[in-house]
Amino acid sequence: MALIDTKNSASKSASKRRNCSSSNSDDDQYSSPVHQGGSGTLDLHHHTPLVSRYDDRIRPLLNCIDKLRHLKVMQEGIQLPTIVVVGDQSSGKSSVLESLARISLPRAQGICTRVPLIMRLQHHADPRPQLHLEYNNKTVVTDESRIEEDIIAATDEIAGNGKGISHTPLTLIVNKRGVPDLTMVDLPGITRVPVHGQPEDIYEQISAIIKEYITPEESIILNVLSASVDFSTCESIRMSQRVDVTGQRTLAVVTKADKNAEGLLEKVTSNDVNVGLGYICVRNRVGKESYEDARTEEAKLFETHPLLSLVDKSMVGIPVLAEKLVEIQSTIISKCLPEIVMKINEKLHGYVDQLNKLPRKMTSVAEAMTAFMRIIGSVKESLRKILISGEFEEYPDVKSMHGTARLSEMLNEYSEKLQSTTKDTENANFLMEEIRVLEESRGIGLPNFLPRTAFLTLLNKKVNGVSCMPVEFVGNLWRYIEDVLISVLISRSDNYPPLQSSMKRAARNMISKIKEISVKTVMEMVEMEKITDYTCNPEYTVTWNKLMAHEPAFMKVINDQYNKPAKFEFEWFKVDVAHLRKYSGDVLKQAFDMKMRMTAYWKIVLRRMVDCMALHMLYSIQNLVNRDMESEIVKELMAPHGGGIERMLEESPLVAGKRQKLNRSVKLLRESKEVVANVMDQIPSCGE
Repeated sequence: MALIDTKNSASKSASKRRNCSSSNSDDDQYSSPVHQGGSGTLDLHHHTPLVSRYDDRIRPLLNCIDKLRHLKVMQEGIQLPTIVVVGDQSSGKSSVLESLARISLPRAQGICTRVPLIMRLQHHADPRPQLHLEYNNKTVVTDESRIEEDIIAATDEIAGNGKGISHTPLTLIVNKRGVPDLTMVDLPGITRVPVHGQPEDIYEQISAIIKEYITPEESIILNVLSASVDFSTCESIRMSQRVDVTGQRTLAVVTKADKNAEGLLEKVTSNDVNVGLGYICVRNRVGKESYEDARTEEAKLFETHPLLSLVDKSMVGIPVLAEKLVEIQSTIISKCLPEIVMKINEKLHGYVDQLNKLPRKMTSVAEAMTAFMRIIGSVKESLRKILISGEFEEYPDVKSMHGTARLSEMLNEYSEKLQSTTKDTENANFLMEEIRVLEESRGIGLPNFLPRTAFLTLLNKKVNGVSCMPVEFVGNLWRYIEDVLISVLISRSDNYPPLQSSMKRAARNMISKIKEISVKTVMEMVEMEKITDYTCNPEYTVTWNKLMAHEPAFMKVINDQYNKPAKFEFEWFKVDVAHLRKYSGDVLKQAFDMKMRMTAYWKIVLRRMVDCMALHMLYSIQNLVNRDMESEIVKELMAPHGGGIERMLEESPLVAGKRQKLNRSVKLLRESKEVVANVMDQIPSCGE
């Protein structure tokens, strides 16, 4: 939907002019630069404003947007309605702006406009113009005789003395009798081929600036086209079409109409390039013409030229362009202000919430201690959830912080690794280790007696074979818990960097101590298993009896050397027995008995090593969360070299910077909100 009815805008403006003529002075009411007298002669009225005096309704709206732009509210992501002037190089863009502002702008070969030039025009009754430039946080007063020179100097200061361009804007304020109330942004002219001194990527740089300004939906694109070119080939039109597909926020100004009159009527009426807000044809000022003379000649041209006089009068002349721009500007501002208010409120509430979430700046050790204990409390609560109760709503997508699940995985992996040591039931040396130990343990005594030392020797060897696994598990366990602990500590003390270093140091020292105790504990557990053969678990006896029930069959296979195979299978064993037939029956029975006892007992040992490890792990974690962590961190901070609590009084640069930025944004948005509130009551009258 177009922002205004372009076909009826001229007739509406004429109606407004008639309604205003009875109450406004000659200087304040619109008057065409050329009036048809009774004799048909042309009569020039000097210093007549380009548009009627809408100031009582339009100027407050424009001032509101200008103030918001001056406050740099766009840096907060809030777009402002803007008339953006674009055009190919040498399209006559500067001449159009000069005619609207009635001042001279810099002209030269190549790019004249090297920075976005924000032009704020305001009609006032004082015959003495007031001009000044704003850039780099300073204001430079100028006048009509020096304006070109001062704009060039300001541009050089912003973009450098070469021919490069910059995104940093330069603002020109023109308070002058007869100019329309407008704010426009003039952008560098589009050029594809860099000239001497220009960057090789000059086209890409200019395109980026233009895209930045014309992309927002709040921008009105004033596309300046030369009548001498095919509009469809103009790069500025192509850029406009990419961001304004429907053309509903594009207005075209056709320059050099006096030099290229043939075919112009068809161009602006056929609208092949889909310009939704219509076309305005103008004649630029020529040579040393005054602005008044230029308006007179323009009026003559479109009244008397055989081709140009056919163009509808609502589509010709600088005064019509000025009036249409004022109407478009007031309409879009009126439509955008309510949304701007909403966005300001949303941003303001968001920033205030962020400010409230920042830690209160502390002024005493007591306050710092209170904040510290609050941090410790939140850390303990998080660790209880993560490592003890298995709640992980704080880290739903971070699997490494689902502590109980990870601990269970580690324990299961440890158990499986231990159990894998029992998978030696298929081998060609079945009972050879037992026979060797029995022979070496032989002494003077009763026959068929199973020596306990032989069993302990075998047990010692098997335990030694797995003794590294508990130590390895302990190392992995406490590395994981250290990572979780430090992650939680850093998260909860994010606003206190001085405190974080002390807390991390305390956490690492504490984990190192606990790990040392754990290693000692599991080594003692291993040593106890090596020197003690005891269990009250009835499963041992059941398993041993079950296995020993196969002894007769085993001995029968051994003794029947000719008719039986050399393989014997029972329970989970599948062994070769041919190598055992050279030993006596007593030795084999003793070896078989000891093997079965060790098999039954070893399952108990491995299970006990897992169970004891689990109990030790859970007990240590409980102590860490409920007792050790707090005491260790407090001791670290209270130590003479600690000083952590006192350092909490010094707000970190990160928090201080964030607080300063938020306060600045809140102040800016509150000022912006007040600026908009002062003009909101006038919106209905602007839409009449």
